Amino acid sequence: MQTYIVKQPIHDRENNLFGYEILYRENPDVISNESDDTIAASTIESILPRLSDTNFFENKNIFITFTEALLHKDIPSIFPSDHLIIQLDYEVLLNTEALELIKDYKKKGYRIALMEFQFSPRYIAMLDDVDIIKLNMKIPSSSNESVASIAAEFGIKVVGFNVDKKESFEYAKKLNVDYMQGQYIGTMVPEKVTNPDHLQSNFFQLMAAVTAKDPDLDQIEELLSRDVTLTYSLLKLVNSAFFGFRNKIQSVHQAMVVLGVNQLRQWIYLLSFRSDENAPEEFIKMSFMRGQFCSELYDYAKDMPIVKSEAYLLGMFSTMDYILGVPMEDALAQLSISDDIKIALLTQEGRCGTLYKMVLAYERGDWPEINECAEELGMPTDVITEKYFECLDSVNNIWSGLMA
Repeated sequence: MQTYIVKQPIHDRENNLFGYEILYRENPDVISNESDDTIAASTIESILPRLSDTNFFENKNIFITFTEALLHKDIPSIFPSDHLIIQLDYEVLLNTEALELIKDYKKKGYRIALMEFQFSPRYIAMLDDVDIIKLNMKIPSSSNESVASIAAEFGIKVVGFNVDKKESFEYAKKLNVDYMQGQYIGTMVPEKVTNPDHLQSNFFQLMAAVTAKDPDLDQIEELLSRDVTLTYSLLKLVNSAFFGFRNKIQSVHQAMVVLGVNQLRQWIYLLSFRSDENAPEEFIKMSFMRGQFCSELYDYAKDMPIVKSEAYLLGMFSTMDYILGVPMEDALAQLSISDDIKIALLTQEGRCGTLYKMVLAYERGDWPEINECAEELGMPTDVITEKYFECLDSVNNIWSGLMA
């Protein structure tokens, strides 16, 4: 059996990271007689080895969907009660035995979340044991509005999910939900005042320099040295335990030599984000994750018109318009990068565009589109989840090193 797994962030009203939902689904293109219980158990089993790795959960709340059978087997108790939120289909409330189990988990300190709750008077008495209700923001409905109102009266928090477009974001705001989940939230950064001089910023000049066909290392060193924050961050990076160099690196020039052009290109983009106080942490990590994921999946995609280091930039540059506060077309216009990358980021066309679409589809748990993109790229689907987790581990480890 082959299962896709993705860790999808959930943010509060101020766009602070509240937690993650672990989404999972058996590959819909693989014929299987496995039950939902078996799929869920298999997914949870694959997560368990990572429980000892605090970087995976990042000390945040984790939503995991459990079937009634898994509740009976006491599977949720494997996870710490201060982090796990037990997510259930709302119809579980109709089962008396399941209700008793829910009460037991509540006594142990676990929180309970219901998916796509539909209001009915018979559920009222059962809401005392519910902490969170999750509502689908994809299509506005009077039912959602009623449930959001009732939740507020009962002191129950509401998560709006499938917030993948501006319209669903505005709808979630209208319902005054407490938390939001979806791809559009990942692009939310504080608004910037755009001016004609913005594209001449030190950051943009740096990006133009490091992406040039023949990078001028002297120019790059000069641009890095102008920015004390970037210089400090770069030296902190190369002297961290992640690299483990025996002798301390004491200059920008030394740091450039030990990193090499390709790695320097990647890290300058990350460190430029780090120097921007307006960019939320999760937004920066998403950009970094996309770069890693594109780079890893590149090895399995056939007939790509770019090299692996360019695949990394494809993912990294996907958030460039948001961080610069300008249209993507303007952000890319002065960069010396492949036209294939520019077309992919602007239109999602071509083989690079298909790779980019696959990464975006994986973020939002769009399993059919993942399979469609994999088929188009000639990529085996059984490596995708494995590479996703490898990239998560890598990004979280590197991030921990930077924050230490």
